[in-house]
Amino acid sequence: MTLPSVTIVRQIKAPSAKIWAAITQPDLMLQWWGPDAGPTLSVVADVRPGGRFSVVFRLLNGEEHNPTGIYREVVPEKKLVFTWDLPGASEPESLVTFRLEPFDGGTVLTLTHEHLPDEDARTSHEQGWSGLLDKLLVFLGDYE
Repeated sequence: MTLPSVTIVRQIKAPSAKIWAAITQPDLMLQWWGPDAGPTLSVVADVRPGGRFSVVFRLLNGEEHNPTGIYREVVPEKKLVFTWDLPGASEPESLVTFRLEPFDGGTVLTLTHEHLPDEDARTSHEQGWSGLLDKLLVFLGDYE
């Protein structure tokens, strides 16, 4: 049985270096990370293979979430792979990959979230990641 996954592709009018900074630097992640307009409360990102990450964000409905994980693969400005664990959730650990590929005028960002336990989790994560990428686009427009 193949576990469900989510893949979202966005063309972004920004260089890969700018996107890479936004997804790997805690001070920048703190400004935009999360699936809706709720605040990001804390970010730890030790971006190296074996390094840990932890993000705490609050949704508009007041719920707080703290996904954590370990970086598996780090190829600056090209690829970032990390495990995804939601403490307290019944989901097993899954895997998130950001791929950055230059194109004329910007970067193609492909986000893949693999090994999700079921279709409900796939749908929920697809909505969450879509919201997060929407916030990233807004942030990149403001971040020079």
